Amino acid sequence: MAATCANAADQGKPSAAGAIRPAPAPLYRDPVHDGAADATMVWNRAEKCWWMLYTNRRANADHEKGVKWVHGTDIGIASTPDAGATWKYRGIARGLEFETNAPRNTFWAPEVVDFGGRYHAFISYVRGVPETWKGTRDILHYTSTNLMDWKFESIVVPGSIDACVHRLPDGRWRMWFKNEQKKIRGSVLESDDLYAWKPAAKEMPDADPSKGEGPDVFFWKGWFWMVKDLWRGLGVYRSPDLDAWKFMGVILDQPGKRPGDHRIGQHPGALVQDNDHAYLVYFVHQAEKEPAYRRTWLQVAKLGFDGNTLTCDRDEEFDFVLKQPEPEFTPEHVPVLKK
Repeated sequence: MAATCANAADQGKPSAAGAIRPAPAPLYRDPVHDGAADATMVWNRAEKCWWMLYTNRRANADHEKGVKWVHGTDIGIASTPDAGATWKYRGIARGLEFETNAPRNTFWAPEVVDFGGRYHAFISYVRGVPETWKGTRDILHYTSTNLMDWKFESIVVPGSIDACVHRLPDGRWRMWFKNEQKKIRGSVLESDDLYAWKPAAKEMPDADPSKGEGPDVFFWKGWFWMVKDLWRGLGVYRSPDLDAWKFMGVILDQPGKRPGDHRIGQHPGALVQDNDHAYLVYFVHQAEKEPAYRRTWLQVAKLGFDGNTLTCDRDEEFDFVLKQPEPEFTPEHVPVLKK
């Protein structure tokens, strides 16, 4: 296992006046399979640095037929010892297997919430290693005290993938997800405690599974935002209250110029640092056709706000120095409604 964030005291110090420390491009490549995707960032309280959990696609399994290479996957883990300049592979999440029906199962798209002194992960699960897209899929709930070792809690959403969890202004929680197999009604659930969930009255914008996946919801610039993968770029939705959503357009739909950033951005994960600094982490396929298409690299771009909607110039050079999140952008904080 790679070294921990030993120099965490230096995390978050801004670059010297007039200097820019550009974000690495790519931000990260998985050293085992070269198929990092679906990343989520979480502050590790013990190590005092940022960790990243991601889908560890088996992109170098060139011999496997169909879509078997996107199955049989683990949740990979990396951390940054230097506030985002480099990322060190830490291994895979331990303890996810909870059934013995198959020698190998599939884990995708982690969503991690740090609340009440415990980390909660909501992970997409496919039984076995199917060659087609017809496998059973569920969203599972796990808890951890260290982000590495996980305890299975329950199957939260049967027949669904790509959970996104955010706190509501009244202190409760809401989960948005892609309801693929229609084993339950709707595409949104609510909870008082992150354990017990019930259907919400409101639906995800464009809840039809044919209209995107991988939603991520965050609070920034006085608005709630949802960004999700439309397979033609990232759709942006704005809300004053997490109930009523307005479609605001598409970002990262044009190829970038940085190394490994030459195709559309997919499956975003937002990282809000403060009211002036927010980023999107996304994955990019490395070719149009197989087998190179299977390789996906993670990139990061800075978000902007033009007074109306989010903007994102993936070719813009920006100072990328991560710091500990401010209290108002953590799950412990209840977001303030837009007036």
